[in-house]
Amino acid sequence: MISRILSVAALLTAMLAAGPLSVANTAAPFLAGPSPAAASAGAALPWQWGYAYVRSSSVVDGAHQGGSWPAGLKAEASPGGPGQVFVKFPQIGLASGGVAHVTAISRSADWCQVQEWRQSGADEIVAVQCYRYGGTPVFTPFSVVFGHSTEVLRAPAAFGYVHWNGSAVAGQFNSSAPGAVNSVLASSSPGIWQVTLPGLGSAGHAGNIQVTAVDPAVPARCKLSGWSPSAAEQRIVVRCHDAADAPLSTGWSLTYHRERAVVATLPYYRFAYTFDNEPDRVGSYRPIPAAVSYNSRGEGVRIDHVGIGRANVVFGDVTGGYRDNVQVTAFGYGPEFCNLYTPWESYPTFPAYVNIRYVTCYNGTTQVGHPSMVTYVSASSSSS
Repeated sequence: MISRILSVAALLTAMLAAGPLSVANTAAPFLAGPSPAAASAGAALPWQWGYAYVRSSSVVDGAHQGGSWPAGLKAEASPGGPGQVFVKFPQIGLASGGVAHVTAISRSADWCQVQEWRQSGADEIVAVQCYRYGGTPVFTPFSVVFGHSTEVLRAPAAFGYVHWNGSAVAGQFNSSAPGAVNSVLASSSPGIWQVTLPGLGSAGHAGNIQVTAVDPAVPARCKLSGWSPSAAEQRIVVRCHDAADAPLSTGWSLTYHRERAVVATLPYYRFAYTFDNEPDRVGSYRPIPAAVSYNSRGEGVRIDHVGIGRANVVFGDVTGGYRDNVQVTAFGYGPEFCNLYTPWESYPTFPAYVNIRYVTCYNGTTQVGHPSMVTYVSASSSSS
C-alpha cells in the first residue's frame, strides 16, 4: 500500500515545468495592521504558536487550547458569515509569516479551510471557513493551529513549512540552516504542486506532514499526494480540489515536522504523530516504516480500524492534562478528504493516553478507507 501511494511524487516530477518561486510576503490585508511595538516583539522570539478547539462559533474550549502568549490569556472565537469563525490568538501577532492548519470535527462529510491569518494589534487572527460536502457553508466544530518559527534544529529533528498564496510562496521556514529556502514547482495541470524542503532529508520516510487549503473566497480542499525523501531533502506533492471534486489552483499551507511537534519547539509539551498507510487493514497495527510514527514520551502508537473509513488512533502517555490539539490530513491522488468524527479524549491519570476517536475519511459523502496523517500536541497548564 505505502509504495503504491508514495510513488506519485516520482511520476509527477516530469509534469512540473515551472522553476522554484522566490519567497515573498504577499498575503492580502485582512484585519487592522500591527503596531510597530508588537511587530518588533514578535520578531524577536524563536517561535510563536497557538491552537484551539472551537466548539461553537463563539466558544473556544478552555481545556483544549494553548499558546505562547502570556499566562492568563485565552484564545477567543467570534462568528462571521455562514460557516465562518474568526479565532483570536492573543499577544502572538506577527506582521507576516507562519502557517495555519484546521481540521473539521463532524459526524458528516464536512471540511474546514483557512481563509487568512493576519495580525490585529498585538493579536493573531485566523479566519476559518467550513463547508458541507457540495460546498454549502455550515458551522462545524474544528481544531485550529497557528505556528511560526525561526529556530535552527539539529538532525534528526526537522521542521519546515510553506504558505502558498495561489501564485507564489508567501511565507516559508526551514530549520536546517538560517538561509535555507524551500521551493514550490507548480504543475502544468491545475491543482498540483511539488514542494522541496532542502536540508531536511531522511534515509527513508520519517516524520509527519500536514496540508490545509487557504482560500478566502471559494470552497477548497487540499491534501498530501506524494512524498519522496532523500538524504538531501524532502519532496512533497500537494493536490487541491474544489467543492465538485475538480482540481483547483488555490492557496495552501504545508508543515513538515520530524521529532518535533507541529508547532515546532515549545518549553512545555508532549507530542506524537503517525501515518495510517494501511487503511484497509483489519484490527490494530503500528505503521511501517517505524519512523512515520513518533511519541515524544517513548510510549506506544496504535491504530485501530473500527469500520470502513474510520480509524481510532491511540498515543500513550503524551497528554499533559489537556491543553492539546489534533490535526489530520488525507493522503492520496483523488478528492477524498478526512476529518475527526468526535473530539479526541485525553486521560492524564496512569496509564495516561490520548484516544483520537475517530479519524473518518470520505469520498463525496461515502465513508471510505483512505490513508491519513495524524499529529497531536499537548502543552501543560504552565505554558498558557
